[in-house]
Amino acid sequence: MAVSSVCCPPKFFSVTAAASDCRGDSGAHLRSEFPSGAASSRLLFPRSCTSGLSSALILRFPPNFVRQLSTKSRRNCSNIGVAQIVAASWSNNHSLPENPLSAAAAADAAATVAIPIDEDVVTLAGGNGTSVQSQIPAADSKAATAAASLSFDGSLAVHAGERAGRGITTDAITTPVVNTSAYWFKNSNELIDFKEGRHASFEYGRYGNPTTKALEEKMSALEKAESTLFVSSGMYASVGMLTALVPAGGHIVTTTDCYRKTRIFIQNELPKMGISATVIDPADMDSLKSALDQNNVSLFFTESPTNPFLRCVDIEFVSKLCHSKGTLVCIDATFASPVNQKALTLGADIVLHSATKFIAGHNDVLGGCLSGSEELISKIRQYHNVIGGVLNPNAAYMILRGMKTLHLRVQQQNHTALRMAQFLEEHPKETPHECSVQWKCNVVCS
Repeated sequence: MAVSSVCCPPKFFSVTAAASDCRGDSGAHLRSEFPSGAASSRLLFPRSCTSGLSSALILRFPPNFVRQLSTKSRRNCSNIGVAQIVAASWSNNHSLPENPLSAAAAADAAATVAIPIDEDVVTLAGGNGTSVQSQIPAADSKAATAAASLSFDGSLAVHAGERAGRGITTDAITTPVVNTSAYWFKNSNELIDFKEGRHASFEYGRYGNPTTKALEEKMSALEKAESTLFVSSGMYASVGMLTALVPAGGHIVTTTDCYRKTRIFIQNELPKMGISATVIDPADMDSLKSALDQNNVSLFFTESPTNPFLRCVDIEFVSKLCHSKGTLVCIDATFASPVNQKALTLGADIVLHSATKFIAGHNDVLGGCLSGSEELISKIRQYHNVIGGVLNPNAAYMILRGMKTLHLRVQQQNHTALRMAQFLEEHPKETPHECSVQWKCNVVCS
């Protein structure tokens, strides 16, 4: 509810509802409980304060408002529906009657916007216009409910992590920015429980943040990963992953097509740690097989599509080939985004993104992330907790905001890219040619 300057002090009322039908056909009514113990069941407002009433009075609904209604009522309305109607009526009416909370009027209005609620089934509209239904026991955790009821990328980009994943108690729709470097523990026993794994909490800003946690949960949902780590940049994600997973004296295989700074780190910095590298063409699978046979390869690291030539690697094939030799596979999928490609479902062990690009999408923030199994991401997180490279909570919020339009932006980018390709293909100065080497592309463009 919008708050404006008024001459009357705010008044707070606790509102309860009778357990009757929300549509008002059973004599439903809203009842006020005044702190002074007044017995009146009506909300009376002084005539001198009817102007600016929307900000002079705040209606507080009990936390279990909907659960206090009858089963029939819960199927006909929701507390947010009632609250929105009440707030709207106050904001738009400056000359209210003596009893503005007419139960029938409020309930009927709420019924027009109510969302049907079933005890055991959560129904969501998929982004493609289809209905997505999931059988979810009411007793399940919020996290399980959210994960089970969201399957469309657009829904995941908007909703995943926003309530169950943020790690803090708040009814805010938007995940808040938590700017803090440390966290409270109620007493020493709670701290001991936290250290021994019996109490979930945050400890220090470098080890975790509620805003960043919500962002990590959202990316895990999109990439279908067990865990995600967000860091200060895509380059730090590459450095942290390579340093944490490749032992001293180890060997990696990478490709000629890759981000220039990544190549510089592999060529100049990894040898200082005793780590060597074999560089192959992204389409040359024979060279990959030869490198795996001749070396004890810890990791195969490539981009798909590659930067800058947009060459795609057969992720499923290279994953099977590498895993047969006990080699991990990390795919930098920055140019694809989770909307176009899900490297983990194709067999990769880790997927990396520079969130600065498509993920955040607005050219105003730096960030990077790694998604994969809990075991592998935990290893990288332990290294990250020591070295740093922390994503600022404000940056995490901006990436969260950007991700809510990720699916729409990528769809439009795909459409624009296809139109450009068709235009260039038909241009009289363009000579059609075939690539000498063909490779399978896992990116789905529409």
